[in-house]
Amino acid sequence: MSLFTDAAADDGARPPRRARPGWILLGIALVAVIVLGLMPAPYVIDLPGPVYNTLGTAEHDGKQVPLISIPDEKIYDTKGSLNLLTVSQKGNREQQPGWFEVATSWFDPTRAVLPIDSVFPEDVSDEQIQKQSQAMMVDSQQDAIAAALVELGYDFPREVTVAGLTEGSPADGVLEEGDVITALNGTAVHDTQALRDAVAENGTDKPATVDYERDGTAATAQITPIDSGGTPLLGVGVRMNYEFPFQVDIQLDNVGGPSAGQMFALGIIDKLTPGLLNGGEDVAGTGTIDSAGNIGAIGGIRQKLYGAKDAGADWFLAPASNCNEVVGHVPDGLTVFSVTTLDDSMKVLDAIANGDDTSGLPSCAAAS
Repeated sequence: MSLFTDAAADDGARPPRRARPGWILLGIALVAVIVLGLMPAPYVIDLPGPVYNTLGTAEHDGKQVPLISIPDEKIYDTKGSLNLLTVSQKGNREQQPGWFEVATSWFDPTRAVLPIDSVFPEDVSDEQIQKQSQAMMVDSQQDAIAAALVELGYDFPREVTVAGLTEGSPADGVLEEGDVITALNGTAVHDTQALRDAVAENGTDKPATVDYERDGTAATAQITPIDSGGTPLLGVGVRMNYEFPFQVDIQLDNVGGPSAGQMFALGIIDKLTPGLLNGGEDVAGTGTIDSAGNIGAIGGIRQKLYGAKDAGADWFLAPASNCNEVVGHVPDGLTVFSVTTLDDSMKVLDAIANGDDTSGLPSCAAAS
């Protein structure tokens, strides 16, 4: 009797021996999954970054200062926001995200997963990337100041200056770094887009007459553009030099790239003009800009859409050239407009400020 009772108790208290290997294998599998999930993955994760109101303040050297200041001109009251958006990146070659975080990010609409080589090329150091990004930010600020002042009717010198030459290109050995290109085929050029348009109009079947200045001396050269992927090129890299009529300071630390250009320009315009450019509303936007007010495409626009919504914006100004990335990815409650020039953005803001019906304005949904 006691033997029977002991056996019954033993059978009920312990699992069959044949089940133990299964539990062991399951445990090993779980450990393997966890270890694999924590292993570095060759990707970078983009996510919404900090949002800055160009009408407000930003931290500089440990204290809050106006993001845009114009010390020698009359500044008008502003209200609401004209927000610029940023993208934060998680991961680099030294600290790569784990596979588990990468996998979950694929299903997060606020994030984007990019191959690490596309963000951090092997032959380019992090320091070089950072310096390039900072240089692009400085150029974008200067272009934004120029675009704003041109929009407001100021006249000032705008020089298209040769910054570099492609070896073996048509301009190599003809133009030199530091030359100022003043006209092409008799048409004056005051911005990089005007130069590109003039070269495109000339084509590759005949020489273009390039007027330029070198060390203050005017000269002319005949240069025949070459075809590069269907685009006529002279083979020069250019940058803009400006002589502004007054000082405009933009203080924004630890942010790089050219994508804030449009919002810098709008912030400057709002500060220099009476009334509320945005009607006191919360508006966000992004896009590169040149001195002629042309708005160009940027990266990370989906993350910026969500960053704008999280910051409380109701309206968003998106470059028309980014519309294919916008359609189907607009957060609820955010109205997105498609813009190609600063004039387009000014029309949108005018409609918002006046409380007009904005449904007829260009949108990415309509553009698609």
